[in-house]
Amino acid sequence: MIELRELTTPEELQEVNALETRIWATEIVPPHLTITNVKNGGIMIGAYADGKLCGFSYGFPGFRDGEVYLCSHMLGVDEPYRSCGIGEKLKQKQREIALRKGYRKMNWTFDPLETRNAYLNLTKLHGITHTYIENCYGDMEDGLNQGLPSDRLELHWHLESPHVTGREISFPETIIPFNSITFTKDELPVYVTNHIGNLTAEAYSLLVPKDFQHLKQTNKNRALDWRLKTRYAFQRLFQAGFTAVELRVMDQYAAYIFIK
Repeated sequence: MIELRELTTPEELQEVNALETRIWATEIVPPHLTITNVKNGGIMIGAYADGKLCGFSYGFPGFRDGEVYLCSHMLGVDEPYRSCGIGEKLKQKQREIALRKGYRKMNWTFDPLETRNAYLNLTKLHGITHTYIENCYGDMEDGLNQGLPSDRLELHWHLESPHVTGREISFPETIIPFNSITFTKDELPVYVTNHIGNLTAEAYSLLVPKDFQHLKQTNKNRALDWRLKTRYAFQRLFQAGFTAVELRVMDQYAAYIFIK
């Protein structure tokens, strides 16, 4: 049984800090900052299993172009509890509290090649993204991100939109693949460019490796090739007016779906 609750005390936020260190192998956000943020419009949610903190989500107020939103900066789940749906539960609890506090939109970033995060953000939560940020955080030295440009997609979660509340979307019958994937003898994925002229179709797909962390650990050069080629693909599709709205997961790869 997972218990979810908002965290506000120094003791609770110190506990979150310890969990951050376990997940990312480095200290991320010092407690004095999280304490200040939750006292000034920020939201920290904890997930507990048998009384033990096993996950958290953290956000603080953001402001851009005259609009206030919740910038959902971090979400982490301790390794033994991953793939149990806790990430989705944390986000839904965050949405509930954000609406109560007066927010109508949440933004956050995620690595476009981390399919676990993309599936949660697009397919389960029904966020959308049309913004690609090159090397968003500069060189990162934590255990999950070290060694590659920290490219990110910016996700927009419109908390009361029909896309989020109704969970329905219609797709064109034909979705054109922007790229293809082949595999080496060692079963490592290889990006194959499909030669597409003007982007005049109603929908496109972009294939990415299912397990990018494994690829990074196995062949850093091939991982970098995926980073740079998918960067170009995302940017071209976004510049042409497309938005990524779903991730479909297969056995060895996943497919982003883009529509106008």
